[in-house]
Amino acid sequence: MTSATTPASFTELGLIPLLLARLTELEYQQPTPIQAKAIPSILAGRDLIAGANTGSGKTATFALPMLQHLAQQADKGHKNSKGNYVSGLILVPTRELAKQVADNIKSYAAHFNGEIKTVAVFGGVSANTQMLALRGGTDILVATPGRLLDLISSNAIKLDRVNTLVLDEADRMLSLGFTDELTSLLALTPKKKQILLFSATFPEQVQALTQELLNNPFEIQLQSSETSTLVQRVFTVNKGEKTAVLAHLIKKHQWRQALIFVNAKNNCEHLAKKLSKRGITAEVFHGDKGQTERSRVLDGFKAGEIEVLIATDIAARGLDIEKLPVVINFNLPRSPSDYMHRIGRSGRAGEVGLALSLIDHEDYHHFKVIEKKNEIRLEREQVEGFEADEITDDSILAAEKPMAKPEGTGKKKRKKKTSINADIWLRHSESE
Repeated sequence: MTSATTPASFTELGLIPLLLARLTELEYQQPTPIQAKAIPSILAGRDLIAGANTGSGKTATFALPMLQHLAQQADKGHKNSKGNYVSGLILVPTRELAKQVADNIKSYAAHFNGEIKTVAVFGGVSANTQMLALRGGTDILVATPGRLLDLISSNAIKLDRVNTLVLDEADRMLSLGFTDELTSLLALTPKKKQILLFSATFPEQVQALTQELLNNPFEIQLQSSETSTLVQRVFTVNKGEKTAVLAHLIKKHQWRQALIFVNAKNNCEHLAKKLSKRGITAEVFHGDKGQTERSRVLDGFKAGEIEVLIATDIAARGLDIEKLPVVINFNLPRSPSDYMHRIGRSGRAGEVGLALSLIDHEDYHHFKVIEKKNEIRLEREQVEGFEADEITDDSILAAEKPMAKPEGTGKKKRKKKTSINADIWLRHSESE
């Protein structure tokens, strides 16, 4: 894949004056690497495969060319949103990402005097409200796959006039089990269309998708070193001291916003209660929350009204929080790729960010796996006043090795083999 080069100015990318004026208002000073490489090719009508992490400017990369194409069609007298059809379709894995992408597109289209209609549809809210929004069709539709299929079955929208299809975070959609939904939706779109595929990783499912769907695509792979403004740090702690260390760090650094990741819904509530006892108020964000409550919490966090947010991995993608200073892994993610998505909530759009991970003996091996998969190596640090016992490979193996039984104690029971990593994770999920 092609690596990124030094970004050009927005004026050199071939964008129309209305979009350039809006970018100036938004204080977009120069394109990110993915924008500089991809926008001219998208404007030229080519399919695209882009490998880029969160915070790299992906939304503007596909939104600006889509808006420009629609504006040019309107200038020629073509009515884009007509009947119950859609021109540009963007498929995303989560509700939060759908709303965020649609909001960004509407912002970029501020100078088009309402001529370009953008609608977001996703689960967790009334389908009737979304059906009303889709009356008369829409120019750009941002959707999660399941809700879109529901709306199609109700004849609220048709996809047979889609001319641009965007698959955003394709790896995440496939990992969440949207394979069948994607297959059904793709079958409803025209064979001839422009396809733009964005993915942080390229597992076999994504590779198969690109080979099947895309026609001579332009390929981009951004190296993390080219875009990262994020500092990663790892603190070793003794088992049972994570909460105390976390509270100490929050108070010491007086972070105006801190996003803390845990691995289970009940862990959110449990940690919030433990922090409350230490004088720190935190809100929680997980899948059991209704959409109204999820929106309230996210809006409050983005506005700075909520200083500490404890979340599961549903917050690892689709959250764009301007100048978020710190992300903390209280529990390590089970998937190494989710580690990158979690920490990508900070250090976005060129801003300096900090990602902290708290690891104890039971996390040690898994964090080494995360490092290996993501091709990173981080120094293990200590928090002053909470110095941890030394963590080594030998100490982990010794802790996991069962004590030898005295001779003559009878027949040995056969023990089911369990890998160290699996055993660690079993206890880890039950501990904090």
